[in-house]
Amino acid sequence: MNHYGRRERKKAELRVRISEVATGLFLERGFDAVSVSEVAEAADVARPTVFAHFPRKEDLLFDRYPEAEALVVAAVNDRADGTSAVQALSGLLVALADEGHPLSTIRGAFRRFWEVVAESRALQSRARELLQQIEQAISAAMANTGVPDPRLTAALTVAAYRTVHLESVRRIFAGDDPAVVAAEHRERIISTLTVVDQLFK
Repeated sequence: MNHYGRRERKKAELRVRISEVATGLFLERGFDAVSVSEVAEAADVARPTVFAHFPRKEDLLFDRYPEAEALVVAAVNDRADGTSAVQALSGLLVALADEGHPLSTIRGAFRRFWEVVAESRALQSRARELLQQIEQAISAAMANTGVPDPRLTAALTVAAYRTVHLESVRRIFAGDDPAVVAAEHRERIISTLTVVDQLFK
């Protein structure tokens, strides 16, 4: 058991190290200008090792997706009695924004991250795929916990948050005060998802 635990811990640590090296290179030079072989060399691992942890190059940058999916599913599954699934997701998203969590990425420090995404069609395509996956995961969690019309509820919730998020990123690109953007991002999450929640009352 201990041996298995150590092996899994070392595997997780290696995954983080590879992603951190790759992200550093992407932020410095742009996603399309960096090859997987260069990532492997910089991380001091073999190229197949990179693909063993990240089947797609794009996932080197979007390495936190599994954590994001786990968090939203847990928010729906573990919500308190009397709290709707949409309210639970709103609470999670506000908490992530308040923490400046990497999964929220609405701070001035993340501007370069979003510039890298904006510069690459491959990253934009993968981001859309991952958003669809997270919508499906939310829908499944809602269905399992008795939410009426879970597919529509999940779709509207994700679309509403995506709209808020992209507007905040646009404002960061435009040079708006990051503190103001972050504060208003928080308020827009609450107000927009409240509207979605009221649709199903």
